[in-house]
Amino acid sequence: MQVRFGVLGPVAAWDATGAQIDIKGPKHRAVLARLVIAHGRVVPVGHLVDDLWDEPPPGAVSAVRTFVAALRRALEPQRAPREPARLLVTEGPGYALRAAPEAVDAWCFAEEVAAAATAAPYEALALLDRALSRWRGPAYAGFDDEPWARAERSRLAELRLSAIERRAESLLTLGRAVDVVPELDAHVAEHPWREEAWRLLALALYNTGRQGDALAVLRRARQLLLDQLGVDPSPRLHRLETDLLRQTDPGPGSGSAERVWAETAAAYDRTVAAGSRARLDSTVGLLRSLAVAGPSGLEVARVQRVEAIAAAEQLGDPELTARVIGGYDVPAIWTRSDDPAQAARIVAAAERALAALGPGSSDGTRARLLATVAVESRGTRGARGPEAAQEAERIARRLGDAGLLAFALNGAFMQTFYHAGLAPERDRIGAELIALSARHGLPTFEILGHLIRLQARSALADFAGADGHAAAVDQLAATHERPLVGVFTRWYAALRLAATGAPPPVSEAAYRAAAAQLADAGMPGVERGLLPLALLCLRVWHGLPADFDDNTDWGPYAPWALPLVLLARGRHAEAASALRRTPEPPRDLLLEALWCLTAHAAIALDEPAVMRRAQAALAPAAKELAGAGSGMLTAGPVAHHLDRLAAGLAY
Repeated sequence: MQVRFGVLGPVAAWDATGAQIDIKGPKHRAVLARLVIAHGRVVPVGHLVDDLWDEPPPGAVSAVRTFVAALRRALEPQRAPREPARLLVTEGPGYALRAAPEAVDAWCFAEEVAAAATAAPYEALALLDRALSRWRGPAYAGFDDEPWARAERSRLAELRLSAIERRAESLLTLGRAVDVVPELDAHVAEHPWREEAWRLLALALYNTGRQGDALAVLRRARQLLLDQLGVDPSPRLHRLETDLLRQTDPGPGSGSAERVWAETAAAYDRTVAAGSRARLDSTVGLLRSLAVAGPSGLEVARVQRVEAIAAAEQLGDPELTARVIGGYDVPAIWTRSDDPAQAARIVAAAERALAALGPGSSDGTRARLLATVAVESRGTRGARGPEAAQEAERIARRLGDAGLLAFALNGAFMQTFYHAGLAPERDRIGAELIALSARHGLPTFEILGHLIRLQARSALADFAGADGHAAAVDQLAATHERPLVGVFTRWYAALRLAATGAPPPVSEAAYRAAAAQLADAGMPGVERGLLPLALLCLRVWHGLPADFDDNTDWGPYAPWALPLVLLARGRHAEAASALRRTPEPPRDLLLEALWCLTAHAAIALDEPAVMRRAQAALAPAAKELAGAGSGMLTAGPVAHHLDRLAAGLAY
C-alpha cells in the first residue's frame, strides 16, 4: 500500500496502515493542498509564497521550505536523512507531489465519473457509487476563500452534482425509479437551479405511476426559473412535459432495454432453480453472445465455456453435455487456437459425448459435436479433424438446417490447410457462408464468410475483391455490434499497403498501428508474435536484414524466425543448427509464410535438402501471395520465393 491523500473534505493524508498522518498546522495543509491541485506539476516556491500570504513576511521562502521539510518527515517517516524524497520532490524552481493516480481521492473521483459516462448502467452505477462515497465534506474544506483553491473547488463541486444526477439516471435506466425519488427531492431542494435534476425527478415520479406529481414538478421548475432568474426552461424540460401529457415514452426507465434485461434476469433467478439443467442450457446461449461482444467478453466466455462443459459432464447426462458443447457455435476465423490445451480438452469432451450418445440421439446433436471437433482441432495434423468436418457437413446438408450447416462450414474452413495453395477452396466456403447466412438471417456467420473471402482474395492478390469484403464486414459489424471485427480489417489495411508496393517503412508503421489495436483484444492466439512476424516477412521479401531486439517476443513463430535472426547477427553455425531443428509449419493461415522464411534461411545457409522440402511445399501456392491468406501480413509472391529456391538449387 501507499500514502493516500484526501481533499474531498478537510485536507488529510493516511499512511499504508490507514492511520491518519499528522500534517501539523494550516500552512502545512495549504502547501499540500496546493500541490495536489497542481496534479503532479511543479509549483515554484514564489507561487507558494504568494498563495500562502496576502503580504508575504520576511523569510517567507525559508518558511515554505520549513513546511515542505516537515511534510516530508510526516509523509515518509522511514526515509533516511540524505535519501531523496519520493513523494514531495524538489524539481527546478519548486516542488511537486509525485503521488500515484489512485492515491488522491479527487483524482480517483474524477476518473471514476469519466469512466461512468461510457459504461453500461450497472457498471456506471457501481462507479458513481464508489466515486461519491469518497466525499467527506466540501472539497478543500478550510480553504474556501483562497483564490488558488476556488477554481478547483468549483470544478469538483460541479462534477459531484453531475455525478449525483448521472447516478439517478442510471437507477432510472435500471428500473429503480422508487429509489431515485427521495434522493432527487433533496437534491433539487438544495440546488434549485439545476434543470437536469428537475427533469430526472419528474421522470422518476412518472415511472412510479405519479403522473400528476411529475407534471407538478415540471411546472414548479418553470415557475421558479421564470420568477427568480427570468429565463424559460430548456427545450429538454419542455419536451418532457409534452411527452408526459401525451403519455409517450419519456426516456430511461420506461421500457428501456436495460430495465427489461434487469427484470428478466431477476425473474429468471427467481423462477429457474439453481443447479438445474435449464441453467446450463441457458448459460451456453449467454456465453455465445458474450464471446462476440468484445475483448473482456471473449476471455470470460472462453473460461466459462470449459466450466460449463465440466458441470454438464458431472451431471452424467450425455444429451445435456452434447447440447452444452455443441451449442457454443461461435464463428472462428483464426486458425491458431487462443488456448491449445483448452481446445484439446474440449475436443476430448466432445468425443466422450459422441461415444455416450444413445441410438435415439438426433443427427443434429451429433453434427454439432462433430463440427466442434473440427473447429477445435484447427492447426493439428491428425485425420480426425478433417473427418469430423466432412461428416458434420454431410449431416447438415441432409437435414437442411441452415444454422448447423454454417457451423459445419466453419469446421470445414478450419480443415482446409492440409497443403499450401488452398485459397480458392476457402473462397468457395466463404461464398457459401455469405449466401446461406444472408438468406437465413445469420449475421455472425455472414461476417465470418466475408472475413474468409477477404483472406482468400488477398492470397490471390485480388485486392479489389478483398476491399469489398472488408467494407461489407465493417458495415455488418457496426450494425450488429461486433467490435472485434475491426481488429481484422485494420490488419488487412496494413497488409494491403505492404502487398501493393508501399515502401517498407510505411508498411512497418501500418503494421505497428494495427498491432496497437490488437493489444488487449482478448485473442492471444492472434496477437502473440504477430507483429514481429509481419515485420520479418516484410524484411525477408525486400531483402532487408532480420535485425530484431533480443527481447522480441516471437511467440509460437520462434522456430521459423530464429535462423534468420541468427544469420543477421553473423552467427551462421547457430543459424544452421536452428534451421535443422525447424519443424514443418502448422497447417494454418500462415503455412506459406512460414515456409518462405524457412526457404530464405535454407538458401542463405546452402541447405539443399531443406530447400527441396520448401520448394515442394510451396509449389501448389505458386500463384498466391505468401501469408496474405491470413488477411494480416505477407512475405510477397510465393513465385518470388520459388524462383529464389530454383536458383539456389541450381547453383
